[in-house]
Parts: sequence; structure tokens; C-alpha cells
Amino acid sequence: MSLNWKEINLILEELKLPGSQIQKVIQSAYDLMAFRLYGREGARMLLVSLSPGACRIHETFRSLPKTDKPLRFAEFLNSRIVNGRIEEALQLGDNRIVRITVRQGEKHYRLYARLWSNAANLICTDEEGLILDAMRRLPKRGELTGGRYTPEHSAGTRTLPRSDGFPQKEAQTGFSEAGPAKREYGIRELEGEGSFNKKIDSFYAGQGGALSLEALREQARRNFEGSIGRLAASLERLREKEQEFSAAETLRISGDIILANISAVKNGDEWLEADNFYTGEKIRLKLDPKKSAAAQAETYYEQYRRQKSGLEDLRREIETGEKEKARLEETLSRLMEEENPFALHKFLKTGGGRTSAAREQDRRRPGLSFRRRDWLIIVGRDAAENDELLRRHVKGNDLWLHVRDFPGSYVFIKQRSGKTVPLDILLDAGNLALFYSKGRNNGEGDLFYTQVKYLRRARGGPRGLVIPTQEKNIHIKTDEARLRELEQCRAGK
Repeated sequence: MSLNWKEINLILEELKLPGSQIQKVIQSAYDLMAFRLYGREGARMLLVSLSPGACRIHETFRSLPKTDKPLRFAEFLNSRIVNGRIEEALQLGDNRIVRITVRQGEKHYRLYARLWSNAANLICTDEEGLILDAMRRLPKRGELTGGRYTPEHSAGTRTLPRSDGFPQKEAQTGFSEAGPAKREYGIRELEGEGSFNKKIDSFYAGQGGALSLEALREQARRNFEGSIGRLAASLERLREKEQEFSAAETLRISGDIILANISAVKNGDEWLEADNFYTGEKIRLKLDPKKSAAAQAETYYEQYRRQKSGLEDLRREIETGEKEKARLEETLSRLMEEENPFALHKFLKTGGGRTSAAREQDRRRPGLSFRRRDWLIIVGRDAAENDELLRRHVKGNDLWLHVRDFPGSYVFIKQRSGKTVPLDILLDAGNLALFYSKGRNNGEGDLFYTQVKYLRRARGGPRGLVIPTQEKNIHIKTDEARLRELEQCRAGK
């Protein structure tokens, strides 16, 4: 559960934040922010959590891991309030909205931590209430750059306790999530020794709902066991196919036997009984009554060639899958031993280990990869890359794009479960397809697009050549600004 207003007041009274200098802002996940402070009490770390069911503000005695990439709001705060001093830290009435006023040079900034589980946010404004930025940009609430946030000026007046021991001051507020009937709150009796800040930090780490070690470990277990189970099932199917392909030699032998007995095959025959001159045994082969004996033999030879070439690919795919399964199992074992809830939370928020795995996958995958707003766009730059992507890296529901009337790249948009490809992402992929084609200099062109499952390989055609069915068309004009943005999103740069 989240903190109640009485607990927030006690936390602020213990912290005595006014006078502290902000040395650094750390954002370890999209809903966790920490401020490294230095004041009369020495160095401390102030945590603000916006996680549902665990909204809170308190001193933390645990290290916060850094993100792999700087996050927007933390970078903004580091540019504005670092080296500034806290002049005021108080809760607005009993509304669970904490206001922290920071002086940086001649400027004053206000940080509002709204600790509501259903609408938590951390908002930075100037002295007049103009929003400079917010941890969660919420347009429907007007909580984005250029909006206004002044909860003190709502109707009603309440007496506000000061956390610094100075006389109380009044601020107007009616911005409460409670209904007409007020619920009575108390301060929880928590186990452990030391300040309430220390007890609450231990409580949330151990059993405090969504961000407790127990809950985070259970989430990690669900995430990884699901992935491991699906991977194991996929490996089982691949091994079954490997056994089938391992018998490819019998297909070549069947072709040889049909040709050796070509005079015995009559039009309309459905079976051929003959000697297997490799083993001396009798053999019975299924025939297509509509085909000649030579065509029957060629069918067997074609199946033999296809399975023989596919067997090596299958074994490579099995080897890769086994390594990935071992990596997932090792990662899960390590997570089950992790003692820092913030490290676990960051790991899960950044994709449950998929971030580092995705980078490795981007490195191994042929062509170019672009990650744009949780969508992955892949570009094959030549026939070999196009063919490799089709064989091993895309699935039936992924989207395929190609410029009409010009040779060039295959571009794929990886499907996300339950999501429809947004127009903006389609335009991104279309610009990439045009840019990596012979039609680039025209500045515009027509494109096919369809799902991968509606592509069929051109019989006897060059490597990677496919024929689309159920395709749609889109006309693309080169957008230089869009291409520059995509270059910044290219994976593996």
C-alpha cells in the first residue's frame, strides 16, 4: 500500500530537508526517482516512487542502479536543480501532494510529488505554476510542458505543517482524492529500529506490495518461466523437424530407384514396387498418377535438396535456441538471489533482461535494425540479407514492405502482440524502404506491403525473391527529417 498523509508528514519532519543541497538526480526506472542530497545530516538519498500500490517519498538506504540510457525527466532536472538548495519541503494539507521548493542561483523551482496510486506524478514548475516538465506527461490533465499546476490555489484553506520546524503557514487547497466522508488514518507500527524513514524503507523492500522483493521475484519468475517454456516447446518442434530432415537420404534413393525402373512406371500408376539396389530389399514408393516417371524422380530429388540444405540451418537454429534457453535459466537463477529491490525493479522495467539480449540480437541479425517507440523495423540491404531475414528472423504476422518497380531492400516491421502498426511507424518503414532502393533519387515512390505469411517464394527465381499476395499499396515521399530521426534510433550504433 502507498503512504498515507500522516506518514508523509512524519517522514518530512524526520528528514528536515530545507537547507540540503541537491547533488544529483537519478532515475533508475520510469517510475522511480532519487535525489542525492547533502545537508546538516550528511549525505542522503531521497526516493520518490510513483509505482501503483507503492507511491511514496522517503530516505532510502539502498543503492539505485543507473539506467542503460539517460531518461528524459532526470536529465531535465539535472540541468535545472543540481547544486540548488531546498528552501521548503511540505505536504499540501492531507492531500498527499508534497511540494519542494528549490533555489538555483536567482531562480526558484517547485517540485510537486503527487503520491496517488491512481494518478501519481512528479511535476516541475516555475514560481508561477508554469509546468516546465513532468515525469509522466498527461495531456488530459494538462500536465505537460506549458501547462499549469497550482494545487495550492484550489478552493478551500488548510493549515500546512512545516517539515523544517518553522511556524506553520497556510495554503489553499481543495485538491483531494478523498470523498465527502473523511477516512481516519494512522501511522503504521513497523518492525525494526531507527527512524520511520528507515523502517518504511525496509518495509517496502521486504513486503511493501508491488516493489517488494517477493513481488518482484514472482514477476521475474512468471516472465522468465513463460519465455523458457515457449522456447523449450519451440526447440522440441525443431528437433522433430531435424529427425525428419535427417532422413533426407531416403528421398534421393527413392529418386534413383524410380529412374532405374522408369520403363516399369506406367501413366496413372499410384505405386511402384521395385528392388532397392542399395540394400537388396523390396521397396514400395508412392507415385503421383498425373506425373511422368522422370517428373516423379525430380520431385523426390527436389525434396532431398531442400531438406539437406535446411538440415544445417535447423541445427544452427537449435544451437542458438539452446544457448538462449541456458542464458534465460541462468538469469532467472541470478534474479532469485538478488537482494536489492531497486535493481530487480529496474531489470524488469527495462524489459526483464530483454534489453541486453535485444542488443545482442541486433548485433547478430543481418541488415539494419531501428527501434522506434517500442517497434522494431529491420532493413535487409541486399538479396542475401533479405533471404536470411525471411528464413530466420521474421514471422508470419510481421509486416513486409518493398518499393514497387525498383530493386531494393526488404523492410520488416516486427509485430507486437495485440497491437496494430501505427501509421507513423508505417511511414518510417516506407521511408526506409524507399531510401534503400534504386528509386531513392526520385524522392517518392509506390510501395507494396503485406504480412510475411502472404509471401511465397518464386519457383526457380533468384535467392530471396518473393511474390506478395493480399498486398496493399502506399505512396511515400522522402521525408528527410524523419530519416534523420530514424538514424538516431538505429540499433547497434
